[in-house]
Amino acid sequence: MPRPTVPTRRADILLAARDVFSARGFAGTRMDDIARAVGISKAALYLQFDGKQALFQALVAELIETMLPQAAPADFGDLTAETIMRQFIGFMAARLTEPEMAFVPRVIIGEGANFPDLARFYHDHVISRGMGIVERIVAHGIARGEFTCTDVPQACRTIIGGVLIAAIWKTTFEPIGAEPIDSNTMAQAHADTVLNGLLKRKSAQ
Repeated sequence: MPRPTVPTRRADILLAARDVFSARGFAGTRMDDIARAVGISKAALYLQFDGKQALFQALVAELIETMLPQAAPADFGDLTAETIMRQFIGFMAARLTEPEMAFVPRVIIGEGANFPDLARFYHDHVISRGMGIVERIVAHGIARGEFTCTDVPQACRTIIGGVLIAAIWKTTFEPIGAEPIDSNTMAQAHADTVLNGLLKRKSAQ
C-alpha cells in the first residue's frame, strides 16, 4: 500500500497557519506549531517560508488577493455609486466576520504595537487597498452627481472603520459576552448611515 503524500504544498501550509494563528495569535504561534499542524518537519517548513512573519504576511496576502477583487466591480460602468457602495460594505462585512478572515484584524489590532512590521504590512497591503476601492466609489458618485463630499480621505476612513468594527465585535467582544450582532444587519445600517451623509439632497441639486 503506497504511503500517503506528505502535504508540503503551499496551500496546505497556509491553511494550517490560518488555523494556528487564529487560535494562538501571532506572538503565541511558533513555526513548530504550524509544521506539526501540517504534518511536516520544521526544516521542510523553513524551505517554504523563512520565518513566522513571512508566513503570516503570505497568508494575509493570499486572503486579500482572493477577497478584494470580489468587493467591487473593476469597471463601474453605469452602476450607481449607491449600489456599488452598498455592495462593497455588505460584502466586506460578511467576509471579515467569517472565521477564515476575522482573526486577521484581531491579530493586527491586538498585537500590531508589538510587531510594527506586521501593522505596516496590513496598512500598506490591506487598509490602503480597501481605501483605494472606496475612494474610487466616492469619486464615481461625485462624477455622476450622486454624492457630495468635502473630505474624501476622511470619509473613506470612516467607511472602512465601520466595516472593521464588525469583525472586531464578532471575534473580540461577543466571546466575552457582548450582545451578538448580525453582520448583514449591521452592514445595512452602516451603508444607510454612510449614504445619508454622501447622497446629495434634492434641495442641494
